Amino acid sequence: MWAEKLGKQLGNPTRSLGGWFVSKLFKLRNQILEENAVRMLEIQPGDTVLELGHGPGLGLQAAAKLLTGPTGHLIGVDYSDYMHQMATERMKELIASGKVTLHLCDVAAMPLADSSVDKVFHCNCYYFWPDLRKTASEIHRVMKPGGLMVTTMRVSHVAVLGSKGVMPGENWRPEAYMAALRDAGFTDVRIEDKQHENLTFQAFFATVLK
Repeated sequence: MWAEKLGKQLGNPTRSLGGWFVSKLFKLRNQILEENAVRMLEIQPGDTVLELGHGPGLGLQAAAKLLTGPTGHLIGVDYSDYMHQMATERMKELIASGKVTLHLCDVAAMPLADSSVDKVFHCNCYYFWPDLRKTASEIHRVMKPGGLMVTTMRVSHVAVLGSKGVMPGENWRPEAYMAALRDAGFTDVRIEDKQHENLTFQAFFATVLK
């Protein structure tokens, strides 16, 4: 029972004690992963960048600092109302200026135009998507040809949660995610071990082929 409850809060944090705990956990465990995902995207000042499952906005903060050009634009999507509110508060000045746009929505149905996004990143996110292939196809739809997506996570940590029933089904397995990306039309799909100080993590790379 505890595993199922934790899994639900990790996937869709609510305004509750459990959601508050998860938001603190995100800052403790995800900030380094978020910042490294942003770094590996090699964001250019005028890019349009999308974060999937933005959570409390830690990755959004890191990416926004790099979008210094007049056309640089940052988009975030999350289907947790609680996380959407937290990120909206964190990014309120940039939202007011038009530099940042946040959407409360499902990643599988984003209100974005076809081929409108240069780069995408997300952290500890994909294994909560009910239909990996449908969501991968939607991400592919909104990305420009040649666009890059970077995903970061600690596979060993997620595997432990998966063995305890915290992660739903088998979607957490990297091979399932990578297969969905290839089926959706991504190319050069690969996973690499990375190191940040004393932290070892994994980064997935995928390029849009259209």
